[in-house]
Amino acid sequence: MHNAALASLSLDWRYLAFDVAPERLRQALEGCRAMHFVGVNLTVPHKLIAVPFMDELDETAKEWGAVNTVAFEGQEGEGGDWRPLRDFEGGMPAHVRLRGYNTDADAVIRSIREDLICDPAGAQVMVLGAGGAGRVAALKLASCGVDELFLVNRTQSRAAEVADEVIRRFPKVRVRVGYPPGRVDLALNATSLGLRVEDGLPYDAARWSPDRATFAYDMVYRPAQTPFLGQAKSAGCRVANGLGMLLYQGARALEIWTGRPAPVALMRQALVQHIYGDRIEKGGL
Repeated sequence: MHNAALASLSLDWRYLAFDVAPERLRQALEGCRAMHFVGVNLTVPHKLIAVPFMDELDETAKEWGAVNTVAFEGQEGEGGDWRPLRDFEGGMPAHVRLRGYNTDADAVIRSIREDLICDPAGAQVMVLGAGGAGRVAALKLASCGVDELFLVNRTQSRAAEVADEVIRRFPKVRVRVGYPPGRVDLALNATSLGLRVEDGLPYDAARWSPDRATFAYDMVYRPAQTPFLGQAKSAGCRVANGLGMLLYQGARALEIWTGRPAPVALMRQALVQHIYGDRIEKGGL
């Protein structure tokens, strides 16, 4: 999606993928700084690890405590202003810094609103998973004014930690650890269960079933229909996978790097074609 967008913006840039072990992340980022990269994206498990490696944190990274997008900035002379490296066409600056952003949080809410046609404000929401993705989703949902959050995680103490953070930061939101006793508006899977064919459901079928939800969202986007979404669709839920979240976080990252509006429709088309090919349209949901 990024290379399709860069071509449409007539930028002679390339978006490339690199495997980096967690213990080598600092070295990799320093290499990007030395080679004057315009920016990079980070995926799991690097989003939390990268935070202390940043020279500056954007408000989004400060708010959600994770970095998935890095922009490299140069200083205009000694003591001058810091500007994106894209602005230094006549030669690279002597000093370059890393500014970390988080584009994930806004992306998941935009996808829920636009792809699922669900407004989280005032909703009853169950979040499955309290890891990095689940924590950010729970906090962002709380910031959008959900009425009540139910946090479910294999390790209950981890869910309790996220619940405590939500209560501390968004005291008006009711938070409970465990499965909801009744219906919810939205059930969101923030675990990795569903990525592999052999994966089971991300919830305990003896304690909860998707016929007790109106909407179901899965952050997993490949396969297009996970067991969770398959069960939810059969139960009559409106469903969406994480393709939109991937798209919108990438579109915002591109805007940070280029300073120009992202061609979102083109990026979606390229993303769907790359991930699903001719087998499926719009995630097959």
